[in-house]
Amino acid sequence: MTKKIDATKEQSRREIESVCTYCGVGCDITGVVENNKIIKMYAQKDGVVSEGNLCIKGKYGYDFVDSKDRIRKPRVRKTFLDKNPHIKDAFVDKLEPFDDEFLTCDLDTATSIATMKLDEIKKKYGGDSFCAIGGARTSCEGAYAFQKFCRETMDSPHVDNCARVCHSPSLKGMRATMGEGAATNPYNDIYETEFMVVIGSNTMEAHPIIANRIINVAKQHNNLAVIDVRETKLAKLAKHNCVIPFESNLLMLNMMAYVIIDEELYDRSFIDNRTKGFDAFKEKILNDPYANPEFFKKVEGYEYLAKMIPNIAREYAVKKSMIFWGLGITQNLDGSHAVMAITHLALMTGNVGKTGAGLMPLRGQNNVQGACDMGCLPYFAPDYTKPKVEGMMTPQLMDAMLDGRIKALIAMGEDITHIHPNINKIDKAMDMLEFCMVQDLFMVDVTKKADIIIGVKSAYEKTGVYVNAMRRLHLSQPLVESDLPDDWEVLTQMAGKLGDGENFNFKTSEDVWNEVREVAPVRFSGANYYRLERHRKRGMQWPIYNEDTPILHLLDFRTEDGLGKYVYKQYKLRGQVQEILDGTFYKDSHKGYYLTTGRTLAHYNNAAQTKQTDNLMHKYDEDLLLAPLEDKEKLGDKVILKSEYGESEALSVKFTKKVKSRTLFCTFHHAKSRINALFGDEADELIWTARFKSIKVDIIPIA
Repeated sequence: MTKKIDATKEQSRREIESVCTYCGVGCDITGVVENNKIIKMYAQKDGVVSEGNLCIKGKYGYDFVDSKDRIRKPRVRKTFLDKNPHIKDAFVDKLEPFDDEFLTCDLDTATSIATMKLDEIKKKYGGDSFCAIGGARTSCEGAYAFQKFCRETMDSPHVDNCARVCHSPSLKGMRATMGEGAATNPYNDIYETEFMVVIGSNTMEAHPIIANRIINVAKQHNNLAVIDVRETKLAKLAKHNCVIPFESNLLMLNMMAYVIIDEELYDRSFIDNRTKGFDAFKEKILNDPYANPEFFKKVEGYEYLAKMIPNIAREYAVKKSMIFWGLGITQNLDGSHAVMAITHLALMTGNVGKTGAGLMPLRGQNNVQGACDMGCLPYFAPDYTKPKVEGMMTPQLMDAMLDGRIKALIAMGEDITHIHPNINKIDKAMDMLEFCMVQDLFMVDVTKKADIIIGVKSAYEKTGVYVNAMRRLHLSQPLVESDLPDDWEVLTQMAGKLGDGENFNFKTSEDVWNEVREVAPVRFSGANYYRLERHRKRGMQWPIYNEDTPILHLLDFRTEDGLGKYVYKQYKLRGQVQEILDGTFYKDSHKGYYLTTGRTLAHYNNAAQTKQTDNLMHKYDEDLLLAPLEDKEKLGDKVILKSEYGESEALSVKFTKKVKSRTLFCTFHHAKSRINALFGDEADELIWTARFKSIKVDIIPIA
């Protein structure tokens, strides 16, 4: 039987290329659109990043675009207007009822109310009483306008983004040793490498399309080491399945350096020609009381590491190797130093600056690399230049809210009260603000604190540049039309009302991007829209001049003298390792478990977008706690976790052999679980990234 084709339907159907809105892999996508509605998403076979594959989020997680829960009109909180009667009187005729908490209005009225309040705060307390947090979920154009509005319009140095809770230590550590804080190679170099080390990354669930490459190569060559505090899915393919104690990354990495130095497996020519300070580093490592892998013979339950770590180190040193790492490295007290220790391994062995050998931090958000490149950091302006004044990082801003120094906040695509640590403290801090505005797609958790909420375009509704985890720029284009504003349009309108209109002379996203190319020429001068449109499916890797740069550090490192350097840090005995050595860790008690957190495949971060797709939501409609199989009788199937800072809501437990004795793993996608109430202010000692990968908790079984 011949299938009838509806000619009208065929004419209205279009296929449009763009970039995925989820993780830092940054897959090229093609949206099939009918009557201004996405009906299918797929990747083309010649997609350089996707290789024709999408994860379930990229393939199915597009229902958020036309969800009934989208913020379609700005909302103004009634209690804010009651506290500011002069503002209410000025705009009362432009406000309409919405619900018990909010009134609604058009965009012009919302930005007028916001700027009236911001102007008052700036005049009364000074520009630095304002802060801006966000930018990693929007385009580079939005992120650039965000930091510019903060620094230039509001005259405040306090801008930050979600790199604070993820890969800021990667930026810090890599810049300290090699002068550049970004991935050195393209993903496809995985096919050229001889050995792969994945540390602190649940790659199959957090970065599936990169994992596809790793899996293919590992199956063919048996050349994979996976290092983590639990057995992740990728470990099934590993030649070396290396489960380490909590908070022992730096310990393990210094041990690898010890083996390479002690057995003289290093590349003397590379060291002499391209690095400095090796002999002093060598001396420190060889005299480090914790660097000899024999140390693990004394750590009950982890004795196998005394042999496994040297085996991994030897294979890494003598082969063309790549190291991949995730938040399991960075979200620790010594995250920045652990990243430096990773780079030391590459510098000693020459495993950087060439095809098939390099360093790959697996970035989280779709544009967190771009947000940092644009200057959404308190200590870096665009192009990683030094700002006129260095601002405060997010945890410091929370303290400043509590003591009254910060009075106003704009949160742009950052669910601060959900994804940041110590949310009990954050709740109190944000209650101290005189003004809070949120730009987002949905009424996420942080909107509970907002005085004004403005709905904006999603990535699938706008034109803009996104930079993925390997420095690859993709130019998105709208899959569907929307009358919502882009983030930069909201900020441009507000800047004009605050007397900074000439400085924000933007009519299109291309206008914003052209200014970026002038302000950040080291990385983006050659990346005009025309070229990015031509290479939409391939993308281009910064720095981009006449051509792009797939591999960094081919001839020199991006330090002042072009040389890599070693920044030694001794591991500090603490936590689980300390307790095992003291004989206090293994006990029959509900108290003193070690918890780590992470993602699951079906959801992304705060799940604001993925939970709009029924199939994804049904897979994981609540956060899940993994516990040791041996504790099944003791714990039951429902528990509450409690730390010294707070407690979670009741969590369902799944018992597994994949987590070690007295350790736990939990996802954090659902705000109702209050997982981040368990964490305090402990953070990376250099860059304040929260210690999400280790917290001591007690378990309260629910009968």
